[in-house]
Amino acid sequence: MKVLVPVKRVVDYNVKVRVKSDNTGVDIANVKMSMNPFDEIAIEEAVRLREKGVATEVIAVSCGVAQCQETLRTAMAIGADRAILVQTDVELQPLAVAKLLKALVDKEQPGLIILGKQAIDDDCNQTGQMLAALADLPQGAFASKVEIDGSVLKVTREIDGGLETLSMNLPAVITADLRLNEPRYVTLPNIMKAKKKPLDTLTPEALGVDVAPRLKTLKVSEPAKRGAGIKVPDVATLVDKLKNEAKVI
Repeated sequence: MKVLVPVKRVVDYNVKVRVKSDNTGVDIANVKMSMNPFDEIAIEEAVRLREKGVATEVIAVSCGVAQCQETLRTAMAIGADRAILVQTDVELQPLAVAKLLKALVDKEQPGLIILGKQAIDDDCNQTGQMLAALADLPQGAFASKVEIDGSVLKVTREIDGGLETLSMNLPAVITADLRLNEPRYVTLPNIMKAKKKPLDTLTPEALGVDVAPRLKTLKVSEPAKRGAGIKVPDVATLVDKLKNEAKVI
């Protein structure tokens, strides 16, 4: 069984994001980029499935600029067998990515697709669900546990007030939650091996997909700074300020 794992190149989670002076977007010039943390969890789960003998091949996929090759090499260092880059300089939105992945699903015919539940840059949480709809596949979103028995997939997911277990037939789409696993540390020997693994490059045109943006970002701004707190001498003063200044009671 093939497992397809899309990975996204995002601003590293340790970097303090800065907004451009003209408010058109986030400044990524000379900023450290890395793999989206939820996608790293997805790759780890796919590699574990292969190590258990459930999966035979793990294919990492990324859509975006040429520098996404670095992210794919990281995925192969974790354990992916090969990688595919759909290269484009167009700003990709969730629907466009889902359409590109649908074309790759048709081409590769994987038995399972594992995505991170969301990317930490746009927080859209849409691509996995859109892909499942386009490919007409069952889906298990926000997976915290994955079990495969033959052609049956069981996904445990966290919901309000507890856990929900879904059972579905393969092929299927899973989106990985934070508690699904803890990704392994990438060793230097594996980084060197990843350089020799195959990485194919395609274009949206070759896949017959229109990736033109459907949405336009009007403005990006930083959150308003919170005012400094104050100390009050007693409860009566606190109640007075909540009532007359904050007007919350």
